[in-house]
Amino acid sequence: MPTAKKLPSGSWRCQVYSHTEEIVQPDGTIKKKRIYESFTDTDPSPKGRRRCEKAAADWAADKERLRKKGDSLNLTLREAIDKYVSARDSVLSVTTLQDYRCIQKNAFASIMDKKLSELDEETLQNAINEEAKRPSKNRSKNPVPLSPKRVLNEWGLVASVINKYGLREEKEDLILPTKERRFHELIEPDTIFGIVKGTDIELPVLLAMWLSFTMSEIRGLTKSRSISGNYITIVEVVVDVDGRPVRKSLAKNSTRNRRHRIPPYIADLISKVEGDTIVPESGKVIYHRWKRLLQRNNLPPLTFHDLRHVNASVMAMLRIPDKYAQERGGWKSDSIMKSVYMETFSDERKRIDAVIDAYFENMMQHDIQHEFAQAL
Repeated sequence: MPTAKKLPSGSWRCQVYSHTEEIVQPDGTIKKKRIYESFTDTDPSPKGRRRCEKAAADWAADKERLRKKGDSLNLTLREAIDKYVSARDSVLSVTTLQDYRCIQKNAFASIMDKKLSELDEETLQNAINEEAKRPSKNRSKNPVPLSPKRVLNEWGLVASVINKYGLREEKEDLILPTKERRFHELIEPDTIFGIVKGTDIELPVLLAMWLSFTMSEIRGLTKSRSISGNYITIVEVVVDVDGRPVRKSLAKNSTRNRRHRIPPYIADLISKVEGDTIVPESGKVIYHRWKRLLQRNNLPPLTFHDLRHVNASVMAMLRIPDKYAQERGGWKSDSIMKSVYMETFSDERKRIDAVIDAYFENMMQHDIQHEFAQAL
């Protein structure tokens, strides 16, 4: 740690080596001169000395950090993402790698080919503003801007790369889109069962709504590996990478590798499936069949993943203890389960609203009668 010395004035001064300059002499020779950064504190007490030495030490540490990052500053953001992803390609999931490459290819076009040394706060804020307005390619017929959640996910990668290789770190005063809480109407479970019963997507829909399995988990189920006696276990998932199905031995996180007892009704549906793969259809095929089924029955839009919301909401309505609900759904925490997945059904919500309204209306009516009695 740099040591401060006391000056005749009583102030403390601490010097830290910065760099060496080459100075050309009149005779043509070159003399090397060491340049120091100087730090002072006018407080003559030991407290002033400690402040002086800390300032010098902080600068020295930052200088070392910048020296290590110096070679990276000439990288463009696109090149830096390559470096960042390549260093992690053996530990990242194939879907995460695919998403990172998608971000690298499509997101933040105005800064992707700029050098890291050029990414000041104003440039980054402008890039965020532009990205928030960029049309989503998933809605080519009726383009809408990217969702706030998508922009935040993209920025997560960019910020990590900048913090890793750039001069600056992410500033708190950068303004990012705010996630909007979704308010949509869940369809009652008995209604869903009524429209899927006997159809070619009855099994995947019930696996999602009844057992809270995701699409990738459903596609990974096999009779030989997933079923043991009366239990079904998540041991593999199937995801699409570059348009092709890829089978993975691990789910998204360890809490997703869970086991459920197979309800007899679902067991009967599984027994009728030919072959080892329980749901052989692709995710795209299942999703489009589900979407058409809702439209034919004049029901509001509901994504296939929303069936997990239905499951979580049923457990909440049945007052299943959080510990077991969280375990069945494979959620990392009960806060995710409650804030993201648990919603309310229209009829149940109306009943709850009526109970609350009746309470306050009765209370108000009692107060009015009390005031009338006092007035007499």
